[in-house]
Amino acid sequence: MSGLTPAELSIWNALLASIADEMGVVLGLAAHSPNIRERRDYSAAIFDAGGEMVAQAAHIPVHLGAMPEAIAAVQRLAPWQPGDVAIVNDPYLGGTHLPDVSLVAPVFHKGELAGFVSNRAHHADIGGMSAGSMPNATELFQEGMIIPPLRFLRAGIRNDDLYELILRNVRTPRERRGDFDAQLAAIRIGVDRYGRLLDRYGHSTTHEATEALKEYAERLARASIASLPNGDYVARDTLDPGHGGGTRPEILVTVRIRDDEAEVDFTGSSPQVDSSVNAVAAVTKSAVAYCLRCLMPPHAPSNSGYFRPLRFILPEGSVVNARPQHAVSAGNVETSQRITDVVLAALQQAAPDRIPAASAGTMSNFTYGGYREDGTPFASYETIPGGAGGGPGGTGEPGIQTHMTNTANTPLEALERTHPIRVRRFELRDGSGGRGRHPGGDGVVKEVEFLAPATVSIVGDRRHSGPPGANGGEPGREGRDVHVAGSGDESHLASPAQISVRAGDRIRIETPGGGGWGDRQAQA
Repeated sequence: MSGLTPAELSIWNALLASIADEMGVVLGLAAHSPNIRERRDYSAAIFDAGGEMVAQAAHIPVHLGAMPEAIAAVQRLAPWQPGDVAIVNDPYLGGTHLPDVSLVAPVFHKGELAGFVSNRAHHADIGGMSAGSMPNATELFQEGMIIPPLRFLRAGIRNDDLYELILRNVRTPRERRGDFDAQLAAIRIGVDRYGRLLDRYGHSTTHEATEALKEYAERLARASIASLPNGDYVARDTLDPGHGGGTRPEILVTVRIRDDEAEVDFTGSSPQVDSSVNAVAAVTKSAVAYCLRCLMPPHAPSNSGYFRPLRFILPEGSVVNARPQHAVSAGNVETSQRITDVVLAALQQAAPDRIPAASAGTMSNFTYGGYREDGTPFASYETIPGGAGGGPGGTGEPGIQTHMTNTANTPLEALERTHPIRVRRFELRDGSGGRGRHPGGDGVVKEVEFLAPATVSIVGDRRHSGPPGANGGEPGREGRDVHVAGSGDESHLASPAQISVRAGDRIRIETPGGGGWGDRQAQA
């Protein structure tokens, strides 16, 4: 047990988390792409010398839960020196999917390694077989440039050969250069602020505080698990058949609650498939840890401590723990959402009065790219919001990013200013939320007209069945993707979809509503 008082724990948590918060602010303000600058598809965290996360900003859950594995992966580059910065995006070596590029820097105090700072940002293009690097792929090599753990900067000097290699393999090098510069600026802020904290309080005192915070997070996590009745809780759900060659990849989970620990067993989940919905183990663990974090008090520190009561059984070669070099770009964004759905569905059996109905269950990833009339390239990526599930406390929120994607909605002005498109519609999809005592939130309708030819990819789910309700609530409406030709003719797109569009064509994405909670005929 730590000697720190509750007030001291709170102060130290705020001090450490503020470093990650400031890193995120700098990254967002300095970035060039709308996806990072406006939609805020990035995360930042700080770690101790052993690579355990000690604080994070309230950014992207699927990023943050996996970032400790990136810290472990870059340790092959040790010994470190001040000014070093590592880079990695390999999903099988600490990444999540290839567009998510992580930078990691060591922090020293009086010549001794004291910790690390890191950020992860989703780049709108990292190469591969289609613009936006979210293709309907079968192997990792098709999804973009694979970057193993490498030194991006050595003692403050950038590795220009590596940098030029990366920029030569992407469609929008100027924009990528701006986003990498923003990531480096955030890293420098993190190193400076963490260093100042160490100078003020000393390495020993700071280490004592970070250990105390991890122990505190562990105690809160164990208490949250112990609040559930002991038992084995089983849930299953499927992904759409377009992801599995006509079959529906299944995710099966058994959550075993034993006092203050939980074993989360995915035995029985489908084998890995020849598509991009395979998830690496780090993504699956992130989704499970997020579900536990949702049960913890809002004030709980977010660090490696809350992982400690969790035990994982992840069958190797399954859709939740793929082997190299299977494609994984959609595993990070779609399968992570379904893992969240099944874990929460299992927990509903243990705590029906605490867990909401399923939310949209998809990020509805929309990527496109091509060339403007002047020959300059463009590439865009964004996720389209859906409806949140209704819950015991009230109606689900409409038109919101849910669960594993904690991002903003991209302002239409930013999209139209940056890319040759015109947004024709962006509105709530009335009636798409599931009915119930507390209805699910509505999804949205987004329709984009292209002003130049482009290649379009849509990777979404819940297009064949809507998000299920809970406690007698009805499911939300399933999503739908439509190509509207310049002539006005409409054609339904099967997801995942990859098509070429002409100037004047439109794409309309209708996202799922959340499930309803509770029998609407019952008395409130």
